[in-house]
Amino acid sequence: MALVSRGPGPPVWAPLGINLLLLLLVVGTVTSEKNKYYHMSSLCKNHFLALLYRKIDGAVLQSQNERNLDCVITFQTHSILQRFMLRFDLLQLDCNDHLFIYDGAHAVGSYKSDLSCRNTKQTVGAIYTRTNFVTLKYVTDGWGTESNGFKLVITAFKDKKHACEDFRCDREFCIHTDLVCDEVNHCGDGSDELSSAVCTPNELGTVFGMNSLVFVVVIVSSFLILCAGAVALAVCLCRRGGHHARPPHLQSAQQQPPNASFPYVRVQRRRDADQLHRGEAAACVGKLASPCGASARVQRGPGPPLLPGKVRSSGSDSDISSGQKDEWFV
Repeated sequence: MALVSRGPGPPVWAPLGINLLLLLLVVGTVTSEKNKYYHMSSLCKNHFLALLYRKIDGAVLQSQNERNLDCVITFQTHSILQRFMLRFDLLQLDCNDHLFIYDGAHAVGSYKSDLSCRNTKQTVGAIYTRTNFVTLKYVTDGWGTESNGFKLVITAFKDKKHACEDFRCDREFCIHTDLVCDEVNHCGDGSDELSSAVCTPNELGTVFGMNSLVFVVVIVSSFLILCAGAVALAVCLCRRGGHHARPPHLQSAQQQPPNASFPYVRVQRRRDADQLHRGEAAACVGKLASPCGASARVQRGPGPPLLPGKVRSSGSDSDISSGQKDEWFV
């Protein structure tokens, strides 16, 4: 394959390789995000995104000693046929902190649960919504310890009465296949992490401890970097070799002085100067009383100023007739 270079820049296919690398990185990031992780300190920031419904298949919410919070977060399923299951892996709130759970898209009306220091993960168990929305309202005071907080697992699922095209838990409800084998118990009974038919290929699909897709992205990016370096080195060597290996006629032309393109003018001026010196030497013969030659011109001074006239580009004074001397000067 011939490479076409446009000046000192990279080859033509370099932008294509960079775009391919970025596309692979984006695809790897999207497909590898099986489960979304949120921290309450970032979810409760006051910006316009906090007012949007977050569509999820599964999420893990973590809280640890957040103080002076009063925020509302709403999650929505991707399908109207789905509902939410909420299950705590950790629940240890301060007595002045409250986590309200609403079965709907707004924190209005009666709440489904009001969790505080009197609740634990064993006493709460799993909470199921009747709609495809769940809203959390988290209120904390200005005091707490590092042990105060919770870890909440939210999973969108389908009941067994609906057709299941994804992964079916032992409890006979369906969850998305991206939530399987992600080290998070979304089914509640652990069947999504113990399925040998699904988790074994995932373990075999790792190379050097990395996911297969991540490994492919690393290999492709390394190959593109090596190709770019090789092309840059080849272009540099070609330019350096072309600079030293010039044809002989170009080298001789480059070594000539600036006025070499006008050789006849320089030769003609040298001949004119020689004729002038010979004429002055002949005129000095027999006239020793008066100074002649170049030294005489220095003693006589610059002489009278030149009158305006025409300028000749070549020749000497001996070529000018007496009638033309008043009109021409060199």
